[in-house]
Amino acid sequence: MVTSSRHGRSWRLRSEQIVEYEIVDAPGLLDPDNPALASVPGTAGRSGTRVVVLDDAVEALYGERIRTYFDQRDVPVAYLVLPGSEENKTVERALDVVDKLNAVGTNRLSTPPLVIGGGVVADVVGLAASLYRRGIPSVRVPTTLLAQVDVGVAAKTGVNYGGYRNRLGSYSPPPLTLIDREFLATVPERQLRNGMGEIFKMALIKDRRLFDLLAEYGAGLVEARFQDPGPGQDGVPGTVADEVIGRAIAGMAEELEPNLWEKNLRRSVDYGHSFSPLVEMRALPELLHGEAVAMDCVFSAVVATGRGLLDAADFTTVVEVAGRLGLAPAHPLFCDADLVLEALADTVRHRDGRQNLPMLTAIGEVCFLDDVTEAEIKQACATMADLLDARPADAR
Repeated sequence: MVTSSRHGRSWRLRSEQIVEYEIVDAPGLLDPDNPALASVPGTAGRSGTRVVVLDDAVEALYGERIRTYFDQRDVPVAYLVLPGSEENKTVERALDVVDKLNAVGTNRLSTPPLVIGGGVVADVVGLAASLYRRGIPSVRVPTTLLAQVDVGVAAKTGVNYGGYRNRLGSYSPPPLTLIDREFLATVPERQLRNGMGEIFKMALIKDRRLFDLLAEYGAGLVEARFQDPGPGQDGVPGTVADEVIGRAIAGMAEELEPNLWEKNLRRSVDYGHSFSPLVEMRALPELLHGEAVAMDCVFSAVVATGRGLLDAADFTTVVEVAGRLGLAPAHPLFCDADLVLEALADTVRHRDGRQNLPMLTAIGEVCFLDDVTEAEIKQACATMADLLDARPADAR
């Protein structure tokens, strides 16, 4: 569209694009008889080498099986192994992926890179793919609980920069994410509790049924690593594991879909992410992401209770269920008012000058606040100090 005035002409372009991506429950992914990994979007009838990126934990546990899978299916693959720790979620690691894509001659559409691993490598590869040739598709296979219910659902990519979490990133959802909870059988218990932090958040903001499942079965799910009990064995039924993971994924997808590019900065899924990003980065490597999120959930519940928004009995239940999941309700850095106020100031910048703080009004319901005061933050920090002794022994 062209417009003219006495000051000159201007041209305005307007375009719309439908964004669609899929998260598929696909058990038995590493069985060579299962075609899912080899028949990802864009590969039908096309040739070329695909980059498969593994994090170092996946390489140690499943590297041989993954190579056998692609060898038996006669798929040409070039492998790249990256460290999966948060400290390695950097621009440099993303450029390592770009170098590998260049080396194998990755096609624009038909040989999408495949990332198999936790959330760190998924975000790193996602960012690399979004930048390479101004954007190519990729496929995710999240292997940790946190990645399956959080990173594997989101449209975002990102790396840490300048001491801040996900300071650089993009909105670039892979067309396909494949979920297989069989991978969780080899995930350490602490990493499972880490994933429970994000499920805990989803339950608190919108799903009382999920919260009740966590209260009753959460500890058992972690102990069993979300696997079905063997024949004749007691344990949490696999149907419960499927429901917990499924409700967490569905809840996240429902919240993200109408606001995928985050044009609306009032987001209930930001619960647990108002104060924790900076605390988590300052605590590295002591705190994992989901652990920091769970503490932020408790901290925000402290503020809500102080406001009279959340019933004291509900607050007690929130702390008790966090403990059952092996999630500490507090950390000394959440008692440091100066640090928490610094975290809030950065969050306000991220939310374009407003607090937009999601706050519980009941378990499964939220409102938003824009007027939380310094005095309230300091009081909440003092309450968090009282909760330090409630930290689960195995979460220290």
